[in-house]
Amino acid sequence: MKSRADRAEECFNQGFNCCQSVFCAFIDGTGLSREDAMKTATGFGAGMAYMGETCGAVTGAFMAFGLLHGRSRAEDTEAKEKTYQLVQEFVKEFISKNGTIKCRELLGDDVSSNEGLKRIHDAARFSTVCPKVVRDATDIAERLLGK
Repeated sequence: MKSRADRAEECFNQGFNCCQSVFCAFIDGTGLSREDAMKTATGFGAGMAYMGETCGAVTGAFMAFGLLHGRSRAEDTEAKEKTYQLVQEFVKEFISKNGTIKCRELLGDDVSSNEGLKRIHDAARFSTVCPKVVRDATDIAERLLGK
């Protein structure tokens, strides 16, 4: 059986974005369909729709934390705090492995500009950097979730 990180990387290599790939590695048994999860996570790839902000693999992990531990009732502050704690722990570990959670910094260029995007493509960074951060995000999230 493939690991979550293997499944996430395979999903990325099939052409889905980093957020979709990480988030979908955690939906089993939640009742959320793969189709709905993929649609929901679409706008978060490439640092939020090519803006180069928070890496989509990171936001995919945040979404998984929310799906599995988030609050659905306003008064459930315990669930909110649990989710925030997971996010904060995740960020510390992700930064220690990758130096940043910013897409543009991970890719080493401005993903929001056509010129930067071309340089990223020409240097094959989407196929070298992104699979690593997808795996890292999935592994860290899985460990924090105890799954």
